[in-house]
Amino acid sequence: MPEGDTVWRTAHRLHEALAGRVLTRSDLRVPRFATADLTGRSVLDVTPRGKHLLTRFEGGLTLHSHLRMEGAWRVFATGERWRGGPEHQIRAILATTEHAAVGYRLPFLELIRTAEEENVVGHLGPDLLGPDWDPVEAVRRLTADPGRPLGEALLDQRNLAGIGNVFKAELAFLAAVTPWLPVGELPPGVPERLVATAHRLLEANKDRVERRTTTARHPRNNLYVYGRVNRPCLRCGIAVRRFGPPASRSTPDDRVSYWCPGCQKGPTAETVRTN
Repeated sequence: MPEGDTVWRTAHRLHEALAGRVLTRSDLRVPRFATADLTGRSVLDVTPRGKHLLTRFEGGLTLHSHLRMEGAWRVFATGERWRGGPEHQIRAILATTEHAAVGYRLPFLELIRTAEEENVVGHLGPDLLGPDWDPVEAVRRLTADPGRPLGEALLDQRNLAGIGNVFKAELAFLAAVTPWLPVGELPPGVPERLVATAHRLLEANKDRVERRTTTARHPRNNLYVYGRVNRPCLRCGIAVRRFGPPASRSTPDDRVSYWCPGCQKGPTAETVRTN
């Protein structure tokens, strides 16, 4: 699933292509809004909110989309061949005289009143890449339920908006605890450092396609634990472990966890299930 840095980058690309321009074509290929026509309206802005995308138009309308696991927005110059998937996977087209923004495999797409945006994103916690970023409030929300496993608390968008499974795994590693450690058992000062690190990592990655949390130079070592099952930990050399459904099965990414048994202290999935 795309995380906050990817969604921010997508919004930035869409904003550059569409904002301040008039739509010459509008095609929303979802049954509920198939007859909606935005042609002739100016695009005001494209704003990310955690993992949500808000494309605002004159006249008080907003196109709300969420990429989830498979969705993607692609931007093409007028006349350029579209390369994002077969025609039947297109869910939205927003075109101007200069560019076409094409939404592929979008699992969630709705047209709402701009004044009602809070109904769909108002529940989100402080946005790690947004103007409302508030580290104190983020720590308060993250630690509000002391018995909750850290991994779950990090993925809950009501606590911090923008963290997905990659950053969940990497943040737990950098905090030297397993994703199953209850947040109430984090050592003093660690919640504050976790939140600060989350903000720093997403800021550092929002402008680059190749996500990186380490200082290693080899691209195979861009991440400490995520996706590195059975490979040696970059710090201690012990094999990284993975818990969750087999990679061959199509399952939500947040059900998978990676961790280093040598560097990360706390309960594991196995110990949690047996207690």
